[in-house]
Amino acid sequence: MILFAKAPVAGRVKTRLAPRIGAEAAAELHRACVRDMLERLGAMGGADLFLHTDIPTDAWQDVPVARKLQHSGDLALKMVHALEESLAEGRPQAVIVGSDAPTLPRAHVERLLASRADVVFGPAEDGGYYAIGCRRIHREMFRGVEWSGAETLAQSERAAQACGLRVERGPGWWDVDAPADLDRLMAAPDLPRFTAAWRERFYPC
Repeated sequence: MILFAKAPVAGRVKTRLAPRIGAEAAAELHRACVRDMLERLGAMGGADLFLHTDIPTDAWQDVPVARKLQHSGDLALKMVHALEESLAEGRPQAVIVGSDAPTLPRAHVERLLASRADVVFGPAEDGGYYAIGCRRIHREMFRGVEWSGAETLAQSERAAQACGLRVERGPGWWDVDAPADLDRLMAAPDLPRFTAAWRERFYPC
């Protein structure tokens, strides 16, 4: 499994939340979400875990996880390269998980891992996806996809199918991108521990 994450640099992450909570708090929320995702995914047996960051960072050094830098280019190139590399190393399946869903149930990830489709998506409520798993890929599988939009998932499915890949959808979940998502996250019961600690420090009651 591959966790995609940006380095927690103020002004570069969670920018849609920054006007409300400030750039520093937004970066710290991102740091907490990634840390919780690493803990949750790392506790799952039977799958290697790698952290792929956009730039070198000393964040999350307390986590014993293998690290790599994402490929240069847009998100499509980054994902194709990561998936291709993971499969080329002999794994039967490669799964990329995003870092914006700290409450993502473990069972949802297990469902993606169990898929026998060439490509399985974990749909997000905003029209994108929180994860993608592949047993086969094609270098043009994201051709024409518009990222961070309401049609991102649908466009990704069509693009993969156009490459002759068999596509499946896994269970849906929600990302934390906009202020309304933050309110939903803060109201969620049983927050993972690092996100819960962020709430105690930063969230206005």
